[in-house]
Amino acid sequence: MSFYYLIMFNNMGHRRRLILAIFVVFLFVLSSGRELQVKHKHIDHLPVYNHTLATILVEYASAVYLSDMTELFTWTCSRCNDLTEGFEIIDLIVDIQHCLQAFVGVAKNLNAVVVAFRGTQGLSIQNWVEDLFWKQLDLNYPGMPDAMVHHGFYSAYHNTTLRPAILNAIKRANDYYGDLDIMVTGHSMGGAMAAFCGLDLTVNHKAKSVMVMTFGQPRIGNAAFVSYYSRFVPNTIRVTHDRDIVPHLPPYYSYFPQKTYHHFPREVWLYNVGLGSLIYRVEKVCDDTGEDPTCSRSVSVTSILDHLIYYGIDLRGRASICGIVMDPRVKEYGRTDVEGNFVLSRDPASPILKLKTDMYAGGNHV
Repeated sequence: MSFYYLIMFNNMGHRRRLILAIFVVFLFVLSSGRELQVKHKHIDHLPVYNHTLATILVEYASAVYLSDMTELFTWTCSRCNDLTEGFEIIDLIVDIQHCLQAFVGVAKNLNAVVVAFRGTQGLSIQNWVEDLFWKQLDLNYPGMPDAMVHHGFYSAYHNTTLRPAILNAIKRANDYYGDLDIMVTGHSMGGAMAAFCGLDLTVNHKAKSVMVMTFGQPRIGNAAFVSYYSRFVPNTIRVTHDRDIVPHLPPYYSYFPQKTYHHFPREVWLYNVGLGSLIYRVEKVCDDTGEDPTCSRSVSVTSILDHLIYYGIDLRGRASICGIVMDPRVKEYGRTDVEGNFVLSRDPASPILKLKTDMYAGGNHV
């Protein structure tokens, strides 16, 4: 499937493209003026970037996009056999009503529970990116004075079937294995949900060791929210790739730093440097402001294509809609609510369901 249309917005009419182009230029001009400084509370322990860990977690962020529930639940998918081999799924959660998906499991090589959230699906990326240009802060974050966040991202985690199932799965994992570290990850909108999950686990459920690592994450709150978030979930890293457009959204207005959307630290910016015929990959660890002007904010031309690949890993779903494929026998491991949302569950360390590919080829579409 070609994704060039995602870059050029070819499906838009000429007038629509022109208006959007003018607006984008306006945003970058506005953001390039004299910048008011946001006051950040001192962060005692900034996270240390680990390249190997990032390449592991990005594979989890990729796998959660897949629509074949049998392959995911048995961890036999094409994206499940590299650095994530041996992962034990505990819960696979599909919110059909809101087109959301996540899983929780145990990675013994990391000695951690891993929670992964799916990002925006296929053909909807174009409209989703366009919509983010116009999003305003529209929700007060509970218990944090002056902190405001994006209502849609907040609700996707807090007000759907994802949250209760994830919390239940983490509890079951810890009951069986003891208090493991928790690593939360996601790409794109999945990164936004991962951040809210990390904050929820720390503030509301007193989790002791939570790490959040996201890829191509949009902004989700204002400077006050960033201050609270950084204090409660300091072990957070946002990886951004070269000219990826999504980390620039919703827009940051440098003249109104307290009222506009603002990224939390720490950013690691991946970009290429060309020296003659040689191309070198740079992984730059940015400052502690969340809005380092020498990192991804330094680019003036953005790309959706750069949003889809991180560390050479494909971060997109195969389906353009929210359909799934699942062998009927796998449904025995699930529970479904009245809206059709479901959770596939297994007890920690129980034998993994074994199904040969030819036994479920052409499985049911849901």
